[in-house]
Amino acid sequence: MSYLLDTHVLLWTIFEPDKISSGTQALIRDPHNEIFVSTISFWEVSLKYALGKLTLLNCQPDDLPGIAEEIGFTVIAPDAGECATFWRLPRSTHKDPFDRMLVWLAMQRKLCL
Repeated sequence: MSYLLDTHVLLWTIFEPDKISSGTQALIRDPHNEIFVSTISFWEVSLKYALGKLTLLNCQPDDLPGIAEEIGFTVIAPDAGECATFWRLPRSTHKDPFDRMLVWLAMQRKLCL
């Protein structure tokens, strides 16, 4: 299966793996699964870090793409078509724009979020 990590799960994987359920940890560790991280998550972390709403342990937002790749995650970015069609995402309970972008990317790429 192919999975796109939510920003919180990415951060917990790196800094606080005990916050992740055992089932999710097993999915992430399963070599048969492909785990993706979106540049959207790096943007969200960078913004929240700059606003003082997020503290990172022994690193800065600049370090996260390399850390994600070292773990074995594949970094992806939304393409122009995915960005241009984002308006089609139905309004839902997801009000956070970063969450909405991740939901849309997962839907477009047929990834489990």
